[in-house]
Amino acid sequence: MRIVLQTVSKASVTVEGSVTGEITGPGLLALVGVTHEDTPETAKKLAEKIATLRILPGEKSCVDLSAPVLAVSQFTLYADVRKGRRPSWSAAAPGDVSEPIFDQFVEALRGAGLDVGTGVFGAHMQVELINDGPVTIIVDSDELDRPRRQ
Repeated sequence: MRIVLQTVSKASVTVEGSVTGEITGPGLLALVGVTHEDTPETAKKLAEKIATLRILPGEKSCVDLSAPVLAVSQFTLYADVRKGRRPSWSAAAPGDVSEPIFDQFVEALRGAGLDVGTGVFGAHMQVELINDGPVTIIVDSDELDRPRRQ
C-alpha cells in the first residue's frame, strides 16, 4: 500500500455534487493506493501506523487527539511514468482486489477509535482540503520493514 498523508484543518470529498465524506478540525487526509501484494494484514499494519503517527500539533497522533481521518482510494499512486508520456497503472491492484483491502484499512482506523470519512470507491471524486503546516508524508508498506539508514 502507498498512502499520501496530509495534515489538514478540514477536508471533504464530493461525488456528483454530494459530499460523501468530510472532516473538520485538525486531522489527516489519507490518499490510499493498493497494489497486488497487499493483504488485510498490510491494511491493518498501515492503519495502526497512521493512527499513532505523531504528526499533528504538539507531536500528537490521531489517537492522542481523537482526530478524524478522511480516507480516499487512489489507484493513481501506483502510476509508472518511466516510459513514454502515458502512465501505466499495472502496479495498482484491480478494483475487486483493492476495494476490500481499502475497506479493511478504513475499518482498522475505526477500530482504533477514530472517526473516518471516505469517498466512493472507483468514483470520480473532488477532494478539497486545507493542508495545515503544510505536512505531507508518503507512507509505503514496502518501506516499513526496511532498516533505517544511519
